[in-house]
Parts: sequence; structure tokens; C-alpha cells
Amino acid sequence: MITLQFLITAIVVVLAPGTGVLYTLALGLGQGSRAAVWAALGCTFGILPHLMAATLGLAALLHSSALLFQIVKTLGVLYLLYLAWQALRSGGALAVSSQTRSQSPWRIAQRGALINILNPKLSVFFLALLPPFLSGNPETATLEMASLGGVFMALTFGVFVLYGFFAAQARQFVLGSETVLKWLNRGFASIFAALAARLAVERA
Repeated sequence: MITLQFLITAIVVVLAPGTGVLYTLALGLGQGSRAAVWAALGCTFGILPHLMAATLGLAALLHSSALLFQIVKTLGVLYLLYLAWQALRSGGALAVSSQTRSQSPWRIAQRGALINILNPKLSVFFLALLPPFLSGNPETATLEMASLGGVFMALTFGVFVLYGFFAAQARQFVLGSETVLKWLNRGFASIFAALAARLAVERA
């Protein structure tokens, strides 16, 4: 059921900084609000496979299969390390630069979606988060899970867009200093690498 308690819980979860927030902030700082919106959209749709898995019970399979979990986790770690490299590399897709450049909106969204798709913990997370808010009626459980997940995705998109707009507004304060840009890119790269390390030690 969509209750005030669920909305508060979902907002707290969405507000917590993670890889999606970091990606959206990087795009907002590097390319402005339009890129941030596409980043937020991609991250939001990256939730959908995990929501479907939780709704259909496939998350339990992922949780119980050590090999499957390890494969998805390894791909996720490698992808986060790739994003760290993109933040460090001059002209990289995530590098914040004083030179305004434009990337394909679909490419931005695709990278954002992959960030969440390759995080195996999301399926297990939904399997733990959503059931306590169900009515208990087996006949409506699937619809209720889908409704709760839809609200969670909408909140994710809205909050991420706000993060992105904030970053886009901050562009003018950071683009004037090459030193700030250098350390900002190093910071993004370090955080992505740290998130990769944290995912690497996760267990099913």
C-alpha cells in the first residue's frame, strides 16, 4: 500500500548518495542540466529490471545463486572502474571540463541505466523493501509491488533531477579554476573506485 510511511522511507533511500547520484552530479557539472535530466532518466529506468525481478520472484534466484550473483557483481565492479577512468581521463565521458561538450542523450541515459542494471544488490533490496508495505492479499500482491515500485522510480527521477540541477547551477563556480576541475575529477574517480571496491566485497 502507498502510505505516508512508505513515501518517507522511499525518499530517505533515494536521497542517500550512491552511484546514480554521483553519475547525475558529474553530468550536471560537466554538461549542464539537460545532460543531468538524461542521466537521471537512465538511472531511473535501470531500476526497472530489478523491480521486475523482485515482483516475479527472480530476485530470490539471484540471491541464492552464488555464480549468477558473482557474474553480475563482477560486471558491475568493472563498469564502475570504467566510469572512474572516464572521470580521470582528459576528454572522458564523465570528466568535468571548462570546455562545453555535448554527448548523445541516449548514450548518457544508457550509461546511467547500466549503473543500476549491473548492481545485483538492487533486486534483493526491492525484495526486502517492498513486501512490508503490501496489504497481505496474494491476489493483488503483484499489482501492489508494481505500484510501489512505480512510485519509487518516480521519486528517484525527481530527486536525481534536483541533484542534477543543483550541480548544473554550480558549474559557473567551478569551471573558472583548472585546479578545482582537476581535483573534482580526481574526487569523482576516487568515489567511483571506492564504490567498485565496496561492491566487490558484497555477498549474495
